[in-house]
Amino acid sequence: MTTPAKNTICLWYDGCAEEAANFYASVFPDSSVEAVNHAPGDFPAGKQGDVLTVEFTVLGIPCLGLNGGPAFKHDEAFSFQVATVDQAETDRYWDAIVSNGGQESACGWCKDKWGLSWQITPIALTQAVTSSDPEVAKRAFDAMMQMKKIDIAAIESAIRK
Repeated sequence: MTTPAKNTICLWYDGCAEEAANFYASVFPDSSVEAVNHAPGDFPAGKQGDVLTVEFTVLGIPCLGLNGGPAFKHDEAFSFQVATVDQAETDRYWDAIVSNGGQESACGWCKDKWGLSWQITPIALTQAVTSSDPEVAKRAFDAMMQMKKIDIAAIESAIRK
């Protein structure tokens, strides 16, 4: 048995924690599934032997997927923010999430098919909207507000105006 991380994010799923963890491990670097734990007895959302928890890592962050049943759903109050270095990386993560039953949202946000929110955020965008030049920051922000998936070339064009 390994010593658990001091702080682990617990994510609630309705019976699909293992599927979600395997997906995240297949898409993101420094991600893996460490353990699949089966219930030693019946519980409100399942039976003895069902997958109860899944220990996994997403981009180096330790997580525990809990198959707690339908009582609670993910919402935008929690999201993973993924800093990307270029458009290819931005497209790869965004497209993987959306094409696997997820949905697009606004300003670089999307949801995976389990309802977990992701911010796929190019570093170029973060630098632009936090620029010490308020006009540059405003132009980048205004451009971002018109986007779903972030288009780095459009952000760069907006800040050059």
